Amino acid sequence: MPDKKLIIEVRINEYEMREANPHVPWTAQEIAADAAACRDAGASIVHFHARAPDGAPAFGEEAYREVIGEIRGHSDILIHSTLGGPDRIASAEDRVAHIIALTEAGYRPDFAPLDMGTTNIDAVDLATSQFRSDENTYVNTTKTLRYFAETLNRLHIKPDMQIWNIPMLRWAEAFYRAGFVSAPLWLNFGLSGGGYMAAHPPTMRGLRAFLDFLPADIPSEWIVTLGWQSILPITDAIVAEGGHIAIGLGDYHFQELGQPDNAELVRRVAAIAADVGREVATPAETKAMLAIA
Repeated sequence: MPDKKLIIEVRINEYEMREANPHVPWTAQEIAADAAACRDAGASIVHFHARAPDGAPAFGEEAYREVIGEIRGHSDILIHSTLGGPDRIASAEDRVAHIIALTEAGYRPDFAPLDMGTTNIDAVDLATSQFRSDENTYVNTTKTLRYFAETLNRLHIKPDMQIWNIPMLRWAEAFYRAGFVSAPLWLNFGLSGGGYMAAHPPTMRGLRAFLDFLPADIPSEWIVTLGWQSILPITDAIVAEGGHIAIGLGDYHFQELGQPDNAELVRRVAAIAADVGREVATPAETKAMLAIA
């Protein structure tokens, strides 16, 4: 049983709407209040996407600056921003421009994503076995990823290395050995359900495939994200293996629990961790574990 503390990241909204759960936060004020409640519940990191008041995606430095300012005005939770450009064809420079502008304006996030590969992101209708789409691709070339990594290193922002499959994990190792990222690596192992097949299956077997290829000589910490399906049934096993947990309404609405808010989900993870024998990490402890300045 690992004696290190558990890092909980709350993935607070992504681009989810409210038909299934009205507690998805959209405005800067809603996101900040929700993040503070999640901090009180045990989360040390919040991942968010800026949203307009009607829930539409919001892009650019101003939208993210408002959210970060509100979050930091309410709590000390660490901030994991997202990249820009998914609303259009965007260059690598465009996708990270708001991160640079935020840092220069004094609103530097603590983390930003580094999605370590290119993936088909179409989904299948499980009831009919028919594809819902057939041309959705998330493109991250090696050149683009190197630019992101070098930019985040210059800005002193920790890369959240998104790992959806074994080739992405091998790319993360190659980036470390090339000197593009530094240890300890922060590896986000992705699992996916609900007809989305871009990541590993949403089971412990799917997770252990990552662990089988985790380089033993590279200092790292790993966290698990599960999209479009509940992570709660495997949370105890992940915690017992020494991993960390990402959870939130941005990934799944948890309708089997009624209409929970994000703080309730964090409390459930913290309670599971207590049963397993791991305390939750504070933001300061998380920074120390991940060597964040």
